[in-house]
Amino acid sequence: MGLFEELFSSQKLSTPLDFKSLKVDMHSHLIPAIDDGVNSFEEALQIIRHLYELGFEKIITTPHIMHDYYKNTREIIVRGCDSLRYIVEQAKIPVEIEVAAEYLIDDGFEEKLKAGDLLTIGDKFLLVELSYFQPHPNLSSIIFNLQIEGYKVILAHPERYSYWHNNFRKYEELKDRGVFFQLNTLSLANIYPTDVQKTAEKLIAGKMIDFLGTDMHNMLSIEKLEISLYSRTLDKLISSGKLLNQSLL
Repeated sequence: MGLFEELFSSQKLSTPLDFKSLKVDMHSHLIPAIDDGVNSFEEALQIIRHLYELGFEKIITTPHIMHDYYKNTREIIVRGCDSLRYIVEQAKIPVEIEVAAEYLIDDGFEEKLKAGDLLTIGDKFLLVELSYFQPHPNLSSIIFNLQIEGYKVILAHPERYSYWHNNFRKYEELKDRGVFFQLNTLSLANIYPTDVQKTAEKLIAGKMIDFLGTDMHNMLSIEKLEISLYSRTLDKLISSGKLLNQSLL
């Protein structure tokens, strides 16, 4: 066992956490076959049943919308959510299903903003993500324009953008501008590169995380989620009282 694995093991809780205090999972990919998430409604049901057992009362699923790859529209996503909601009701799983989207800030995003038909969470919260290679060159102006239009920008999994791991001031600048941060629970499961977990822990220590999301994609994600439930850092975050998930009920 390596040094990091030993350290991680020593920091584990003796009993797993749950999400009863959060109540809402606001980031997942549970509409089949429209992005890199689940492949079937059966797989979606398995995941949803598990999330319900862990304490979630509402799941807001957020399919990818990308200019060149996942060209989902409001109609495609809403139709898929309607089908998912029906199947969950038929399975008698007492969890509320809603839908929004995870928008990649790419070359086509500004046209979507101009069209004014963005899928939001709650009171105009907008979940956005960045390329893993580099941020969009117009990121600053795009955030400004979104906020002018009344959107509350949530940056998905900021801990995974490696180009900022050694430039923490970038995170601070976004927070200073009123951007909300959503951490992936899986980033505390010792499954990503070490720098991802270290950055996640630093963001939590700095009280910079506003939302927690599972970012469920498949049943393998459930197995990884189980690992994160023993994280002392996750316990610290959930117990902080700072997370806003409940506000989305």
